[in-house]
Amino acid sequence: MADLKAKFEKAVAESKQLPEKPDNMTLLKIYALYKQATAGDVEGKRPGFTDMVGRAKYDAWAEVKGKAGNEAMQEYIDLIESLK
Repeated sequence: MADLKAKFEKAVAESKQLPEKPDNMTLLKIYALYKQATAGDVEGKRPGFTDMVGRAKYDAWAEVKGKAGNEAMQEYIDLIESLK
C-alpha cells in the first residue's frame, strides 16, 4: 500500500506538468479519481444549476462512488501515465 501511495503522489505531481492540458472530460475524470482516492465517496448536496463547474465536478465524483481508495489511486496513476 505504501508503494501505491508513493506512486499516486508522484502521479499527482506529474499531473501538474503534463505536456498539454487535457480536455474537460479528462480533467473531470482526474478530479473525480483524485477526490475518491483521497476523500472517499462524494457527500453533501449537488450544487445548483447556476454553479456549472461545481455541478460537473460533483457529478464526475459521484460517478466513481463506491470505488475503493486504492483502486481509484491505481486508475489515477494509469490515467496520468496515458497522458504523458
